Amino acid sequence: MADPSDMSKPTTSGPSAATIEAPSTVGGADFLPSDTLLNRFKNFYRMATGSMSPEGQRTYWADADERYSALDCKRCEDNRDYLLKYSPIIRYMSENIRRLGGDINSSNIRCRTCTTGMLGGFDHRYGIMLCANWVEKRNMLEDVLAHEMVHAYDHLRFKTKLDHETDLKHVACSEIRASNLSGECRWSNEFFRNKIMAFTTHHQDCVRRRAIHSVKNRPNCADEKQAEKVVDEVWQSCFRDTRPFDEIYR
Repeated sequence: MADPSDMSKPTTSGPSAATIEAPSTVGGADFLPSDTLLNRFKNFYRMATGSMSPEGQRTYWADADERYSALDCKRCEDNRDYLLKYSPIIRYMSENIRRLGGDINSSNIRCRTCTTGMLGGFDHRYGIMLCANWVEKRNMLEDVLAHEMVHAYDHLRFKTKLDHETDLKHVACSEIRASNLSGECRWSNEFFRNKIMAFTTHHQDCVRRRAIHSVKNRPNCADEKQAEKVVDEVWQSCFRDTRPFDEIYR
């Protein structure tokens, strides 16, 4: 599962919206129905200036996701099709998946509007899901798709299923490999997200952080402490395993 922890939708803070009349709240929510341009402007102003409550901000983003779902999914599908044709890492992973008897293509790489904050996901029965409302840029989608394709490769090569009953060590190993090989932890990504804590170990730090986050969110993981323990137990062998690449691609 791709890790959304570095790419959450923005919330802002700022002065109270003195020039916008206070809304009548229902259940404490200060979000107005977005059926008129005026209401949309008021909602945007409150959100942008930090005068909207956390509940209102969550409603704001959910409403925006719903209204722009068709456009988001169309953009995602166009980027997906482009990457399947022209991206070296996506083409390479597709070929290696085919060699193992699988087939990842536009029919089982589905763009959807997600409500969980995920960037993407893989299910051996369903295929790959890309969260169109969270993955907006093509280079970001390339990282997410490559990540999920590593999971698909691992399922075919090592018979991992990554469902809620899977051994956490299998989950941790596949998450380490996916973050290590997809390109999402390359230096430029980490730099612009202010995640680089040490220049010499930034790649390892990113892979480990993402793997722990993913393992921690599994239903059969008790807490972050257990996630850290499981990741540490498989770290050496799984980080060194770069199959199907000869080395870390990017």
